[in-house]
Amino acid sequence: MENSAEKKKVILCAIYPQGGEEAEDISLRELERLAETAGCETAAIVTQCRERPDVKTVLGSGKIAELSGLCEALGVDLIVFDCELSPSQIKSIEDAVGHDAAVILDIFADHARTSEGRLQVELAQLKYTSPRLIGRGRELSRQGGASSSGSVGARGPGETKLEIDRRRVRERIAALEDELEKVAQNRLVMRSQRDRSGIPKVGIVGYTNAGKSTLLNALTGAGILAENRLFATLDPTTRQFLTPSGAKILLTDTVGFIR
Repeated sequence: MENSAEKKKVILCAIYPQGGEEAEDISLRELERLAETAGCETAAIVTQCRERPDVKTVLGSGKIAELSGLCEALGVDLIVFDCELSPSQIKSIEDAVGHDAAVILDIFADHARTSEGRLQVELAQLKYTSPRLIGRGRELSRQGGASSSGSVGARGPGETKLEIDRRRVRERIAALEDELEKVAQNRLVMRSQRDRSGIPKVGIVGYTNAGKSTLLNALTGAGILAENRLFATLDPTTRQFLTPSGAKILLTDTVGFIR
């Protein structure tokens, strides 16, 4: 609890169809643990029973007003939705509530340890950021000092900066995808070598934080990180294991499943 003062306060938000309360409750508990792993503290949970999300703000206007009031009263830093948000929905929610609507990518950024893991996290972050840059186009273009007549040729520094940001993001995404393709080729070579060895391969799979890394450590003495938190493992690890009968197998610890 000594770090509680450093934690960001978040509100979790979700919608669910008629009769879907129990499933949504399970999903929200998982989301709360994800937020905790990302260094956040859940200040409140806002849910609404509706068959489909509002096209602009996911939640209806009344719930959005309630959410705005809670953010003000509780001193909330972030809002986390238990669904995928489009760029336009993110902007509409942030405009209505005055707070960032977040995705939980910080967890992966903190836990990725290999070069491949870090590349994958950066790529995911950029792919999330890219459409949000597009959504900010109108806001940034106003900084450009366009003439009151709205002449087509008026291009100020704000608009130019947006164009530059977009291009840099596209270039970085392309570079990351190239690097990951090389990593994939290296993995393919290593996999082919394992295939030629004839040693059976076994994957340890299951839900995140179920104890997969602990099991691999117990069986092989791998010494990899095993912690009681979601997504402590973001990079697969393979170790050789000798069965009681003397047979060799290759055990691979995998990234955990999530709902």
